[in-house]
Amino acid sequence: MQCYMSLMNIITANNITKDYKEVRAVNNVSYAIERGEFYGFLGPNGAGKTTVMSMIYCYMPPTSGTLNIFEMDVTKSASLIKSRMGVMPQDSNLDPDLSVIENLIVYARYFDIPKSISIERARDLLSFVELQEKKDVNIQNLSGGMKRRLLLARALINNPEILILDEPTTGLDPHSRRDVWTRLAELKSQGMTLILTTHYMEEAENLCDRVAIMDSGKIISIDSPSSLMNVHNGNLEHVYMTLTGRGLKG
Repeated sequence: MQCYMSLMNIITANNITKDYKEVRAVNNVSYAIERGEFYGFLGPNGAGKTTVMSMIYCYMPPTSGTLNIFEMDVTKSASLIKSRMGVMPQDSNLDPDLSVIENLIVYARYFDIPKSISIERARDLLSFVELQEKKDVNIQNLSGGMKRRLLLARALINNPEILILDEPTTGLDPHSRRDVWTRLAELKSQGMTLILTTHYMEEAENLCDRVAIMDSGKIISIDSPSSLMNVHNGNLEHVYMTLTGRGLKG
């Protein structure tokens, strides 16, 4: 039985399973994520990576096994854990009735951040994602790339220690995708822990320190992208197809 324990780890999962009625979505997985690490969960639709991410964000508890974040059990301290996390969702759920900066200020209320502080923080974040000139624009007038950057800014409003990124650049053109990559790399350089799911293998190659490749609810390999590519003599998509025998969206 594999067991992860380290003061360096910000997340430790040991023998985690998650069942939905008669379906086992996650099957006895163990992993550890270090503080300041950029960690990726890769795999096709239905591999279990979204369920793993949902358990990390305390959206749902494990069926069995232990999952500790900030040295706290997710089944006992979910609210405290979530208060120290940020989430950038795959789908935009920005408020269409509000301006760019209002979306950040209103969201800050969920963390009981005083308005005076949230206004200042929102301005700083809009500068970080290069949307300061759009602060008073209704979000319906933003491009897809701008909305993704605003979602990133919103995920940072509570100064999280861990940032969850669920396919953060889905639907973006190559230029906009690289803009997001630049912001994420800067956050990592500041010591933030980032956890990513993506179908863009170039994204994982460029950003992740390590990746966990999943299939059928199990983790089949954990290593750095460079090590995996060296061992299997190809890019990450080739690595995945070699290990599982099917494509990433299959």
